[in-house]
Amino acid sequence: MTTRRYVQLDVFADRPGAGNPLAVVLDAVGLDDAAMQAIARWTRLPETTFGFPATSAEASYGLRIFSPRREVPFAGHPSVGTAHAVLDAGIAAPRDGLLVQEGVAGLLPLRVEGSGMARTVAVRTPRARVAEIAGDGDPRLVDVLRGLPLGDLPPALMDGGRRWWLAEVADEAALRGADPDWNAIAALAERTASMGLCVFARSDDPVYYLAVRAWVGAPAQFEDAASGAANATLAAWLASQDALPSADGFYRISQGREVGHDAIIELQVDDEGEVWSGGRACTVVKGQIAW
Repeated sequence: MTTRRYVQLDVFADRPGAGNPLAVVLDAVGLDDAAMQAIARWTRLPETTFGFPATSAEASYGLRIFSPRREVPFAGHPSVGTAHAVLDAGIAAPRDGLLVQEGVAGLLPLRVEGSGMARTVAVRTPRARVAEIAGDGDPRLVDVLRGLPLGDLPPALMDGGRRWWLAEVADEAALRGADPDWNAIAALAERTASMGLCVFARSDDPVYYLAVRAWVGAPAQFEDAASGAANATLAAWLASQDALPSADGFYRISQGREVGHDAIIELQVDDEGEVWSGGRACTVVKGQIAW
């Protein structure tokens, strides 16, 4: 067995237990697809990432992402968390404030600001597009939206590598008190080849602008504690509707309280319409894995 550097982090969090957990194998050279999938299944975390030397001169490092069931082309919290781990391990350093991640989704820049516990990393997410805007009473959505007082924007299906249905809820209290119909969400996800439903509400909180919940329907049924990718598709949808919650394109969201977490994700829609998704991360476990 080969011993490799291994860390576990809490992503989109300033303290352990608040964000979304991630495992990172920093020295993955020599691991084949079956071994990486087996490790991801063994960690039983939402995602496990594997670091490799970059093959492109533009890239800072290579990355592959696995859930316990399959490889994932792109996900927000694994990208942001791995960047924090790579910086802490001294594997790469920012150039002009940027790292470049090389993965299945191509070369993606990550903006690094600050240092230590105050450091934030934001990944420029793959471009998302509006796949569909639902009409009133869409039969596919009736059951999943039942009992939710909807906001001004119509429900929409966004495709940003992963497909998410998005729906605005009229107020934060209704959003936080909602009880999802998991059978309906699973049926929606399978019928529309989507992850499920991401619901959001505007907030008057001084820290965050939106409260968000992401209900995954397939391949498993669970509430995501903090999803950088889902929130990136939401930012793209809001930008397309001229409905961003701030004039400069920067805002924070709160996610995960309903499942025992308290994540804060920072979103930025820049002047070119690119969406950056990021935040802080803290290392919880540091050691080695023998596999």
